[in-house]
Amino acid sequence: MATTLITGRPWRVILVFSVPLLIGNVVQQLYQFVDAVVVGRHLGVNSLAAVGATGSLIFLVIGFAWGLASGFAIPTAQAFGASDAARLRRSVATGSVLTAITSLILTVLGPLVAEPLLVLLQTPPELLAEATAFTQVTFIGGSTIMFFNYLAAIIRAIGDSTTPLVFLTISCALNVAFVIVMVGVLEWGVAGAAWATVVAQAISVLLCLLYVWRRLPVLHVRRADWRITRADVAEHLRLGLPMGFQASIIAIGALIVQVALNTLGAEAVAAYTAASRVDSLSSAFLASLGLAASMYAAQNLGARRPDRIRRGTIQAVWLAVIVAVTLGVIMITLGAPVVRLFVGDDAEDVVAMAHLMLIINGSTYVVLAVLFVLRGVLQGLGRVLVPTITGVIELVARAVGAIVLGAVWDFAGVAMSNPLAWVGAVALLTPAYVSAHRALAKMPVAPLEATLTTPIPVIGPADGSMVVDTVFTAPVPVVAPRLSRLRLPRRTPHRSTSRRPR
Repeated sequence: MATTLITGRPWRVILVFSVPLLIGNVVQQLYQFVDAVVVGRHLGVNSLAAVGATGSLIFLVIGFAWGLASGFAIPTAQAFGASDAARLRRSVATGSVLTAITSLILTVLGPLVAEPLLVLLQTPPELLAEATAFTQVTFIGGSTIMFFNYLAAIIRAIGDSTTPLVFLTISCALNVAFVIVMVGVLEWGVAGAAWATVVAQAISVLLCLLYVWRRLPVLHVRRADWRITRADVAEHLRLGLPMGFQASIIAIGALIVQVALNTLGAEAVAAYTAASRVDSLSSAFLASLGLAASMYAAQNLGARRPDRIRRGTIQAVWLAVIVAVTLGVIMITLGAPVVRLFVGDDAEDVVAMAHLMLIINGSTYVVLAVLFVLRGVLQGLGRVLVPTITGVIELVARAVGAIVLGAVWDFAGVAMSNPLAWVGAVALLTPAYVSAHRALAKMPVAPLEATLTTPIPVIGPADGSMVVDTVFTAPVPVVAPRLSRLRLPRRTPHRSTSRRPR
């Protein structure tokens, strides 16, 4: 159910909003967990390593698309917080067009460059054929992943983090069933694991579209809304491209790590793959708080509540730190038994290397927690430059860790590249947020009664029919001083409209 994030205790609304995100991330990681178990147990360690060898390359392309879609939803959240229905619909139309263009490029070019890029990454010859098949299928179905992430992002932008969880859970359940059938029964190999993901995501896209059509008239785009302007495109690209490039820059760092791993042999690749699956499950908890903080900041910026952004950020950091300490202890103490689920009891060297990586990462989760929250808040405020630069810092740090430390300490040195990247990113994000914190302190705060006015109606009739008369109340605009690098959303003057949808 859609809710507003501009009222209530900051820590509580952030926590409530993040719980479905957290569960969704865990569910998503669990299906990847099961996927890896099925591949590793049914097809063998080499097949698991082949899937792992594709991870960085797929993250480079799919991560860019996912970051782009998330950035497109920020103007939607700001418009919702500002109770500007027309700007919200225009944002949905703009994001949809840009998502479609990106999907087309990904689907056409991705399969063509898969094998040459895997060769360039020095993928071991014994893994190349399966790695290529897995990557090509993933890129062919990249549009389903792109549109599912975009639809989930705009639903979350209006305060509903539960519905995307429902569809994600359905997708993951279907994925588990499909991977068991396609890999275990039909014996399609690693390509079957990729097809399982594509088909499950396609079904989820259809379910999302059906839900928006029947229940969310606020996201219904009218004919006039498709006449997007150059300014609309520029604003969405201003927020989407840096988030996409940030993910890609981080992925390039992961590619460098992958090259270093490939030189260490298939066992090192398998160990890193298994450890990454477990580590991703843990970091999903922290990522959910970061995304919740981003939507919280965007809505409150639209509502002219800088005081809530400042309080909410501090409280979100404390929440993330508590979660990080708990997860770190779990990973350090229980990492080895979990890794054995992937490779069995006959690969002790793989288990030992994977557990070492979990110990290194788990002991520095606190840094990762601060990174997610501060980066999410800055992105929600529209300050995308510094988060993008942090991606470059992570790239350099991972390259140093993989090449220099890997040459000295082999697998342990490569594993240290992740914490090194997190520390470098936080070193830049902290002063950037302090600057934003001070800028927010100088902004005028909207009157409380303006915050409590009824926002845009969100939920439509269950039969899917449109609401004929839509009336919403926008708070009286508050003119803020021009602040360095803090771009404020435009507000709509108080008005009442009664318009029949076209």
